[in-house]
Amino acid sequence: MVIDTEQEKKEIISRYRRLLRKAKPILKDEDAKLIKKAFTLSLDAHKDMRRKSGEPFIFHPLAVAEICVEEIGLGTTSIIAALMHDVVEDTDIELIDIERMFGKKIAKIIDGLTKIRGVFEYGTSQQAENFRKMLFTLSEDVRVILIKLADRLHNMRTLDSMPRQKQLKVANETIYLYAPLAHRLGLNAIKTELEDLYLRFTDRPIYQSIAQQIDATRFARNKFIKQFVVPIKEELDKLSIEYDIKGRPKSIHSIWNKMRKQNIPFEEVYDLFAIRIILDTTMEHEKALCWQVYSIVTDYYTPNPDRLRDWISTPKANGYESLHTTVMAKNGQWVEVQIRSKRMDEIAEKGYAAHWKYKDTNTTAESNLEKWLARVRDLLEQNNHSALDFVDDFRGNLFSDEVFVFTPKGELKTLPYGATALDFAFEIHTQVGSKCIGAKVNNKLVPINYVLKNGDQIEILTSAKQRPHEDWLRFVVSSKAKSRIKDELKEDKRKSAEEGKEILLRKLRQLKEEPTQQFMEQLREHFKVPANFELYYRVGRGFITAADIKKFIENKPSSPIKSRPNLQVADAKTVEQEITKKGRYDDILLVGEDMDVVDYKLAKCCTPIPGDDVFGFVTVSEGIKIHRTNCPNAPELLSHHGNRVVKAKWTSQHEVAFLTGLKIRGTDRVGLINDVSKIISEELKVNMSSMSIHTDSGIFEGEIMLYVNDTRHLEQLIEKLRSVEGVVKVSRFDSKE
Repeated sequence: MVIDTEQEKKEIISRYRRLLRKAKPILKDEDAKLIKKAFTLSLDAHKDMRRKSGEPFIFHPLAVAEICVEEIGLGTTSIIAALMHDVVEDTDIELIDIERMFGKKIAKIIDGLTKIRGVFEYGTSQQAENFRKMLFTLSEDVRVILIKLADRLHNMRTLDSMPRQKQLKVANETIYLYAPLAHRLGLNAIKTELEDLYLRFTDRPIYQSIAQQIDATRFARNKFIKQFVVPIKEELDKLSIEYDIKGRPKSIHSIWNKMRKQNIPFEEVYDLFAIRIILDTTMEHEKALCWQVYSIVTDYYTPNPDRLRDWISTPKANGYESLHTTVMAKNGQWVEVQIRSKRMDEIAEKGYAAHWKYKDTNTTAESNLEKWLARVRDLLEQNNHSALDFVDDFRGNLFSDEVFVFTPKGELKTLPYGATALDFAFEIHTQVGSKCIGAKVNNKLVPINYVLKNGDQIEILTSAKQRPHEDWLRFVVSSKAKSRIKDELKEDKRKSAEEGKEILLRKLRQLKEEPTQQFMEQLREHFKVPANFELYYRVGRGFITAADIKKFIENKPSSPIKSRPNLQVADAKTVEQEITKKGRYDDILLVGEDMDVVDYKLAKCCTPIPGDDVFGFVTVSEGIKIHRTNCPNAPELLSHHGNRVVKAKWTSQHEVAFLTGLKIRGTDRVGLINDVSKIISEELKVNMSSMSIHTDSGIFEGEIMLYVNDTRHLEQLIEKLRSVEGVVKVSRFDSKE
C-alpha cells in the first residue's frame, strides 16, 4: 500500500479544522486551546497506528468527536475526551498523565471508556465485564455512555474493512446493548442508524432488498404526501404560526422487524412512512397547539381510535414527547401523523444531551430521564451478581415500552411493559416485594403475576410469612425485582448450604468416613452435582437424605472417579483457548468437510442450510454449533462471548440434505394437501420430516419440516408451492427449539 504522507497530513488538518468549525458555536474562552492540546496529544500517541482500512488511526477519534458535537450535541469536555478515548488503552500514556494535563473530570471519563485488561475467570465474559465497568461511570457522568455510543456509531459506519467474524461480533453486540441504550437515552437518530447498520452486516441481501424497495417507492410516496398535506397546510396557514411538515420513511430495520414479526412481505407493511408536523411555538402554548393541530388533521381524515398515542401528557421515560395518531387517507391507506413542537423534535432526535438546553424550562421530560438514571444507579450499587447476569438485567431495563400505573394515593409510577403486580411491589420497596402475596387492582383481588395495564391503581397485600420463590423470576420483568429476588434466594441458598454441610459432616462422623477431597469428588459424581456448595445445598433442602449418603458409602467404588462436570468445563475452556490462539481466527470451518477434524452441529434454533450466511460458536459442552448470522439467538451469544466466534462457510457438496421448516397459508379446498405433497415429494423429490395442517372457516395454515440441499433448492420449492391454487403465502421459519 503506497502512502502519500503529505496528503495524509493535509487531510488530518482539514478534518481537525472541520471539527473546530462545527464546535465553534459552543466554544468558550480557553476551549479551543484545550481541544488543540488534546488533538496534538492524540495525534502523537497514535502516530504509528493505522486502522484496518489502512487510514491513519487519528481519523477515528476525530470522527467520534465530530459525532459528539454534531449528532449528539455535546460540549468541550466531551470533545476532549472523545479525541483521547483510545489513548490509555492503545498507547503508553497513563490515566495519571491525562489527569495532570486535563484534570480529574476528563480522566474519569476516559477511564470509563478504557477496556479492562487481564484475564477473567472462566464462565464470565470480557465484553460483559467491560460493559459493566463503563456503566459504573453512569452514576457520575452520563457523557461516558454518550461518547461510547459515538465511538460505536463510527465503528459501525466503518465496519466494512473488518474481517467477517469481527463484523458479526460488533454488529450483534450493537443490536443487543448499544442500540437499546441509545433508544433509552432518547438518541433516536443514532439508534435507528445502529439498527440499520446491524442488519446491513448480518443480513445484507435482506437489507439491500428493503433499501431498493424503499427507493423504488420514493416518487409515489412523495406525491402521496404532497396531496395528503394540502388541506392541513391551508388550515395551519390560517393559524399564522411557523411550522414544518416532513414525510419520513420507516427505518430499514423497523420494516424488516415488522415483516418478520407479522410474517408479511414488504408490500403489506402499510405504515412505511410517517408524516411529522413540527410547530415553532413557546413552551406554554405547545401542548394546546398540538391538540389543535390534531383536531385539524382529524377533521379531514378519519382517525383509528386504537392508534392514538399521547406522549405529551405522559412523556416516555427517555424524555420523548409527541402526539401520534393513525388516520385513513382518501385512497384507503393508513397514515401515521406525528405532531410535536420544535423543542420536542430536538429532544426526540438528540435525546439526553438536548435536555440540558431546556433544563430550566422543562421538568417533566427531564425528571423521567433522571428517574431512570436513578434506577440504573440503584441497580449498579445493589448488583453483586456476575457480569453476564448484570448485563442481562440491565438490558431488561432498556426496553422501550412502558406502562403507567398509580399507587392507592394517586402517585404515578412508570414500569417496563409486561410488568406484574410483583414488579410494582418491588418498585415500592424491597420488603414490600419480598412479603407480597397478592394485590388489589382497581379494587379487585388479583394474583402477584397479574400483568399491569395503563391506568391501573394498585394496592399491594403482604404477609410476614411470605418468602421469595425461584418461580417468581419467571414472571417479573423489571431489573430491580429480578436483582432483589436473586439476592434473597442467594441468601436462602447460602443458609441451606450451611445447614446441609453440618448435616453431611455429622453423618460422615457417625459412619466413620473422612471427608477427603477424593471422597467428596466421588460423592459429587454419584449425585451428579458440579460443586460442594450445590451438594451441601441439596442435603440442606432434603433433596439428598442421610439414607442416600449411607447407601452411597455402603456401595462406594474402590477406585477414584474423576469428576465429570469439572472435566466438561475444562474441555470447553481448552476448546475456547484453541479457538482464540493466534491464527485460529484466520481459519475457516468448512461445514460439510471438517466433521472428522472438529466436532460441530447445526443449531436447532435457526436450522441453517447451505447457502445461508453462517458462523460457528464454541459451546460449553457440545463442541461448535453452526448458526445463521440472522439467528434470533445470535445477538445474545455474540454480545456475551464474541471470542468464541469461528468463521464458517459451506462447501460446494450437495449430496447431504438439511432439515428446514416452511409455513404455508391459503384458502382451503378439496385436494389441496395432495397437490402440495405431490410438488414436494414427486416433482422436486424432497423428503418430508413432518407436516401439520390446521383449517378454520375455509382458511388453512400448515407447517412442513422437510429436507433440502441448499437455499437455491429451498427457493425453487417455495416458488413452486406458491403456484398451487389456493396457496396465498409460503415462508421459511426458524425452529421453535
